[in-house]
Amino acid sequence: MTEVAEPTRTFQIPSQSLIAFVILTFTITWGLIGIYIFLPEWASATFGEISGSHPFFFVATWAPAISALALLLYFAGLSGAKTFLARLLRWRCSIGWVAFILMGIPLVYVAGSLIKGGPVLAPLPPEGIGALIAMLFMMLVLGPIEEFGWRGIAQPVLQRHVAPIWAGAIIGAIWGIWHLPAFYLSGTVFESWNFLPFFVGNITLSILVTPIFNQSRGSLLWPILFHWQLINPFWPDAQPYDTWIFLAVALVVVWWNRDALFTSEGAVTEVFPGEKRSA
Repeated sequence: MTEVAEPTRTFQIPSQSLIAFVILTFTITWGLIGIYIFLPEWASATFGEISGSHPFFFVATWAPAISALALLLYFAGLSGAKTFLARLLRWRCSIGWVAFILMGIPLVYVAGSLIKGGPVLAPLPPEGIGALIAMLFMMLVLGPIEEFGWRGIAQPVLQRHVAPIWAGAIIGAIWGIWHLPAFYLSGTVFESWNFLPFFVGNITLSILVTPIFNQSRGSLLWPILFHWQLINPFWPDAQPYDTWIFLAVALVVVWWNRDALFTSEGAVTEVFPGEKRSA
């Protein structure tokens, strides 16, 4: 007797869900950080001083991923979330983009630091190289986790409606504004930075990662590694010169990939592999 194969289950993430994703992401981050901005003494006395190791800091940073997970569970359940995570295994990517992530990004920081008279590498902390390596791996589970939201949900959904370059620019602008409360939070690196170069840099970096995302067929692995390199503690502080160098690199990348960036042909629009499209 011949077995009849069960049809493969498909999932769908409606485009309108992007609004919920943005609202939830901002609510989590701005709500938690806002407590420390507007009620600093009460917040510190009640929840402890905010720092890079404080649980609230992790939750605020993971807000895009938490929002993405909420949408995945709502629209597709646990099996859908598992299908979504399979995009982490999409490792095929152009050797040129791999070289840019592994070597190009560090060179931008080194060049920017040298322009401002800084070091080639970040100074070692008093605890030594071990502490810097530990921080490197901590960074892997901090900022890069955001990509489950930005590239996991927002990028493919936006690319259903606009060309990839505009999807990248929109996400970059949202990404930059989302960081804004950190510039008013004492004790963070953002406190000493100028917001405008940072905002321009967010848009630039989001556009830069867009062709990597599409060329790797919606991989989550390469955007995560891209993000990890951006916050690698071994690279020196090159603000604001790294922003302007990245901007120059982005202009070259946009011109070189103009056919792919300004048209929807080849753009990844699925949150899940084989997703059933929905308006």
